[in-house]
Amino acid sequence: MLDVKNLNSFYGRSKAIQDLSIKVLDGAVFAVLGRNGVGKTTLLRTILGLTDKCEGSIKLNGTEITDKPTFERARAGVAYVPQGRMIIPDFSIKDNILMGGFASSKGRRIPDLVAELFPYLMENLERPGGVLSGGQQQQLAIARALASDPKLLLMDEPTEGIQPNIVEQIEECITRLNRELKLTIVLVEQNVDFARKAASHFAMIENGTCKVDGKIEALTAKIVSQYMTI
Repeated sequence: MLDVKNLNSFYGRSKAIQDLSIKVLDGAVFAVLGRNGVGKTTLLRTILGLTDKCEGSIKLNGTEITDKPTFERARAGVAYVPQGRMIIPDFSIKDNILMGGFASSKGRRIPDLVAELFPYLMENLERPGGVLSGGQQQQLAIARALASDPKLLLMDEPTEGIQPNIVEQIEECITRLNRELKLTIVLVEQNVDFARKAASHFAMIENGTCKVDGKIEALTAKIVSQYMTI
């Protein structure tokens, strides 16, 4: 599904990702872990083509996408749920969701799955996105990503800073998207317990490179303590 080799990524002249390699299998949930500021978000942004420059190889289903612009990567099936949601507050819930449809070969529409996963959104389609709670905005950001009919979903700390009852719903949503739809997910997450429950494989990032990776069963307390404890 996703094969990243010897990746270097830059913001201006600053190298944020250094010789990083990971491989994400089709239908897997792949957890990207590490302390704040080590390059996890930059990795997702690089996969989508949102940094200033990158070197190395990024292949999606065997096709090299390293030099493709962001819109072509989106049309190839890569969707992004960014940290902080980045919904447009003055747009309605409906219009925010439909924005994702610009990258879909099926056209701009609200997928049936959104109604099943997030009934509140469907009941309030004309409300501005900006009046939603943080957790509801996170649901909206996921719905927008699903509207692009993705093959690979990049999610940057989707449970950060939202109320506990919504956290459970988001975690259940991620698990369902993977297990029922077989959607491949790269998940940046600080919640190690959830990563262990949801993911099949992991990579531990430090200083912009992968220090440890493997099956989730290999994520020991010693590794977590070494690379995530402040």
